[in-house]
Amino acid sequence: MAKLELMGLRKSFGATPVLHGVDLLVPDGEMLVIVGASGCGKSTLLRLVAGLERPTGGRVVLDGRDIIGLDPSARDIAMVFQNYALYPHMTVFDNMAYGLRIRGLSRADIRRRVEEAAGLLGLHDLLRRKPRQLSGGQRQRVAMGRAIVREPKLFLFDEPLSNLDAKLRVQMRAEIRRLQRRLGVTSLYVTHDQVEAMTLGDRLLVLNHGRAAQFATPMEVFERPADIYVAGFIGAPAMNFLPATLARGGTAVQLQAGPLIPLADGKRDQPDGYPITVGIRPEHLIVAGDGLELAVDLIEPLGSETVVHGRLASGGQALVVKLAGAAPASERLTVRPDPTHLHVFDRENGQRIEPIGTVMVPIPLAPAETAG
Repeated sequence: MAKLELMGLRKSFGATPVLHGVDLLVPDGEMLVIVGASGCGKSTLLRLVAGLERPTGGRVVLDGRDIIGLDPSARDIAMVFQNYALYPHMTVFDNMAYGLRIRGLSRADIRRRVEEAAGLLGLHDLLRRKPRQLSGGQRQRVAMGRAIVREPKLFLFDEPLSNLDAKLRVQMRAEIRRLQRRLGVTSLYVTHDQVEAMTLGDRLLVLNHGRAAQFATPMEVFERPADIYVAGFIGAPAMNFLPATLARGGTAVQLQAGPLIPLADGKRDQPDGYPITVGIRPEHLIVAGDGLELAVDLIEPLGSETVVHGRLASGGQALVVKLAGAAPASERLTVRPDPTHLHVFDRENGQRIEPIGTVMVPIPLAPAETAG
């Protein structure tokens, strides 16, 4: 296992900056998921760590050693790609063994490592097959096995599940997480899929145009997004945003669309009338007798829940509501935000506005030691 540190990591392609000085510390054995919209720099960051790109500035320190100047083959890092990158003319065994043969390991050591990895991944019966004889999920397990046999200090995953169907993605996601925990290898996992991000990561790094928008546990990112970008990116369906102002001495918000809503989590320090954006997730809008009147455009029945798409009667702004069970069969729906789940953002800079006296507890960079 190894600790990974990124210090002021920057990358530009010509005059176009892609990463703007990313600082990061990933403790031994942690799974960090890097997530963000297309073009935010997440794959570039992974390639810089792997040595497939050279940074414009900054340092990459693995287990206390700056590896920027090292060739990718000398970094003790194993990478799992989106497209599997298997040799089609080789058997599963040979695909997994190839890198070890190049390093000059003995036949006995190679066989031991390959068989151990095959046992972990359920590949024993497939070792004599070639990639064309495998399903997508089996090919991905072979690609993971090829990384495991190297016994690296660091695993890098570059959207490894994006080519699989939905059911197989769920299965492989669980396998990757279980395997990473069992092996205890420090890992970086890049994805644009927020479900993967929330379920796989010990912590998330949310990138926005090459900058770290938030670095926290998945639940903290979900429950206390640092800004409007993070709030809108994490969660499905996406969070609704409504223009509003602070009211009643910072203890309530006045929505432009209508109702005054108390702030259940405490008072804000800004004056009455201060322009804000209120965020409310679709599942936190409650059907009520009064509140926000919605003209229904589309109803998506999903079995145990229903997603309703509509527009506010006052102003025509789009709003999405997620309801438990079936939605009422109506062209109109009146909903009210749950005051215990409001998110308040500064309308000008998009940053979260916390209640007065809120203490932001930093997340420990390494697991706390158990008292003996």
